[in-house]
Amino acid sequence: MLSAFRAASRPALRTTVARPTAAIAARRWAHGHAQETFEQFSERYVTFFQNAEDLFEVQRGLNNCFAHDLVPSVAVIEAALRAARRVNDYATAVRIFEGVSEKVENKAQYQAYLEELKGVKEELGVSTKEELYPKVA
Repeated sequence: MLSAFRAASRPALRTTVARPTAAIAARRWAHGHAQETFEQFSERYVTFFQNAEDLFEVQRGLNNCFAHDLVPSVAVIEAALRAARRVNDYATAVRIFEGVSEKVENKAQYQAYLEELKGVKEELGVSTKEELYPKVA
């Protein structure tokens, strides 16, 4: 009985998988995907959010969109907000503004986004985190 226990408790053999280096991964990306302009990026995500049918798709699109090393355009943010409200998820709509505030370089840029999206915010009834939870001085 003891020998059966020892056999079952042996650690599994580990196999080492070679991971591609960053240079190889970059070459694969460059060869597999054409360079995309900011306008093409914006158009792709506006279309994506306009066609998103459920919360999972909206959140997946937001994760992918915000993973890039750029701040999404106002049109993309507007489409994402409309998609979040269409699938009836207020929390995700609020988090979109949080994502923008993290991506911009300074508060002035964030305020410019808020000003640009003021009409959409009011139309959809979405508040920012700062509006929902004002800091007490």
